[in-house]
Amino acid sequence: MLTSTVLVLLMILPGLALFYGGLVRQKNMLSMLMQVSIVTVIGMMAWAFWGYSLAFTDGGGLNKFVGGVSKLWLNGAVFNADGAFTNVETFSKDVVIPEVVFVCFQMTFACITAALVLGGVAERMKFAAVVVFAVLWPLLSYYPMAHMTWWWAGATSAFGQTADALSAGAGQIWAFGALDFAGGTVVHINAGIAALVGAIILGPRKGYRSEPMPPHSLTLTLVGAGLLWVGWFGFNAGSNLEANGYAGLAMINTLLATAAAGFSWAMTEWVTRKKASMLGLASGLVAGLVAVTPAAGFAGPVGSIVLGLIVSPICVIFCSLVKNAIKYDDSLDAFGIHAIGGIVGALATGVLVNPALGGAGVVDFTNGTTGYDAGFQIMAQVKAVLLAVGWSAVASAIVFFIIKFTIGLRSSPEAEEEGLDIVEHGERAYHA
Repeated sequence: MLTSTVLVLLMILPGLALFYGGLVRQKNMLSMLMQVSIVTVIGMMAWAFWGYSLAFTDGGGLNKFVGGVSKLWLNGAVFNADGAFTNVETFSKDVVIPEVVFVCFQMTFACITAALVLGGVAERMKFAAVVVFAVLWPLLSYYPMAHMTWWWAGATSAFGQTADALSAGAGQIWAFGALDFAGGTVVHINAGIAALVGAIILGPRKGYRSEPMPPHSLTLTLVGAGLLWVGWFGFNAGSNLEANGYAGLAMINTLLATAAAGFSWAMTEWVTRKKASMLGLASGLVAGLVAVTPAAGFAGPVGSIVLGLIVSPICVIFCSLVKNAIKYDDSLDAFGIHAIGGIVGALATGVLVNPALGGAGVVDFTNGTTGYDAGFQIMAQVKAVLLAVGWSAVASAIVFFIIKFTIGLRSSPEAEEEGLDIVEHGERAYHA
């Protein structure tokens, strides 16, 4: 778990920062690196102060939707009343890990989710607005979503309970019976919808659709994509909390779905545009990583290949045809890849978990048995997706409008023209 935590940090800094940074114009490269970094460091401190408590404690009367305040400032999350380290339950009966390790691991998830949103608002959101966003958006969207999806009793406490009793004490998405191994709803749908909402409220970049805005360094974008892939093993396999067969399953699925999605994006471009681009391959890799996130410990290897082959053409449609038709400026396709890929993966998880298709089946934690009910599971996934989309859309709109009507969201036209690097940070990423 310590290694997995560091791998997820690698996904953000430098992985996501370089992936996004390579996609923007040269005059905004340093700004993108700075925005991803500031969201990360604020996210870490906020997680320790209040985020962990709001995500992973009992919320009393609001427990279906958000946690409580019993572990503000990590009170009781490191040591218990006797001065010993506290433990948290995992997905196996009588297996625990130190809670402080779980705090660190989940901290990185909170950071990368908020940072992913920046892809939809790149090159025009001012730095002060990003700082306020890093504080407010997790409060309204990330912490509640994490609580709804991942708050439950734990395997040891679940054993012997009735299913109704177990669901009654869990977050709403968990209580639906929905499966989300590593964050399809919590991270990707949540961030992707927020990116779309932010892009619409901000409006398009100056010159969007009238002047070329090519990525300034696809070399760095591929470096970032590779670091994302490497770090994603901590993201997916680490979400099992234990080094066992499920973690191994998450690892092979993270390899195969990603490879298949990178291949299918390149082939889709080759067929439709007669050229397979490096940008397309890198985008496909990320789409595969996104899609397999909710399914990582549930699908079988062949099912994950199928998932990867399917997700990229769907994302291509949203990143090109749909975006061009509706004319929103999702700068780096955060919505087209993360929201759409996350929705595809979340829905597919309900099918691919089927043991008849090579999946792992659904564990009944009340008695330790494994089974599968297609109708129930697919409907549970649909309900989870709908709740995630609706919650993120409303929460994100509230946050962006609060910022817009207080300190302002958008940089000035002059700053956009000159580039956010020099105007907002007094530095440039490159010098002649």
